[in-house]
Parts: sequence; C-alpha cells; structure tokens
Amino acid sequence: MLAPIRTVAPTELPVSLAEAKAQLQIDSSVSDWDDLLTGMLNAAVAYVDGWSGVLGRCLVTQTWEARFECFEAEFDLPFPDVSAVVVKYYDTSDTLQTYSSSNYQLVQESCGSEVSVYLTSTWPATSLNREDVVVITMTVGYGAATAVPAAIKQAILMIVGHWFANRETVNVGNITTELPFSAAAMLAPFRRVGV
Repeated sequence: MLAPIRTVAPTELPVSLAEAKAQLQIDSSVSDWDDLLTGMLNAAVAYVDGWSGVLGRCLVTQTWEARFECFEAEFDLPFPDVSAVVVKYYDTSDTLQTYSSSNYQLVQESCGSEVSVYLTSTWPATSLNREDVVVITMTVGYGAATAVPAAIKQAILMIVGHWFANRETVNVGNITTELPFSAAAMLAPFRRVGV
C-alpha cells in the first residue's frame, strides 16, 4: 500500500473554540485569544488525528484514498472505523474503473478495517504501467464531533491548555513531571494497533 491521502477534510473539529475557552476559563464574550486558540486547536487535532497522528485513526468523518499495487484477496486498510468504501482500479488502458461492490465486503477486525474480496469474484485485468492499480476510497471516523469519545476530546483540550500556558519550547527553572491520567494516558486506549 502506498501512503494514504486525505481527499476530503472533516467539516468540523472534534472540539470547538467555545469548549477550549471553557477549559481555559476564558469568558465566551472575550475574543482576544480566538485566533491563537483556533490555531492551537487545529495543531492539537492534527497531532492526534489521521494517518500521521499519534492515534493513527480519524476522529470526525473524513475521506481518504489508499492505493495498492495489485488486486489482493484482502486489502488491509490504514484506519479502523471505516464506514464505507469504493474500490476502483486502472484497467489495461489506464482508465479508472469501478469494481462492483458485489465482489467484496468491508470487514471490521480487531486491528482495523479491511476490504475482503469474495472467493467467487474474479479480478479484472489491470494496468501494467502503474504502481497504484487499485484505489480504495474510504469514509473514516467516528462521525460528527459529538460522536468522538470524551477522553479524546478532553486530551485535545488538555494539550491546548498546556500550549496556552507554555508558549515556548523549553521550560526554564521548574522541575516538571507529567501528571498521571494526562493527555497521553487518555489517548492510549484509542491508539490504532501498530502505531
């Protein structure tokens, strides 16, 4: 599998600006920090969300493409929580075609999601000129922001709170330790196996 590509970003963040302000005890009518907090929220979500995020999973619904070199009996997808897939392939004329959904099923396994091609299905003739012969488009995530687990949302708020209070990369003159049940501990149960 080639590295997956996000084709449609989520339409909302899992945590709102209002929730971040409440976490930081900033009055909702004060807008002085809005741009800074919005940037921190985006950065914190990027830290945990998607292919390169520490969780290795998507939070709010988004669309990704995974590309494969050839047809396989099972395509291991890069994410858990896949709710829908469309399988396409490049034929011998290098034209993108849709592989009928009657030929495969989406399976949720303990380690993630996969597309399983039925044993009775035939594989079409494919291009010999490409490394991305099979293209699987996936709808991924928990759903709307309200469906994201509370522990993940709280961890994002804790990260934003830490960044808001500590705006430099080095903490000088203080002895610091990570608190038990901190953001890392809250995120740990949701990490995709293998990440």
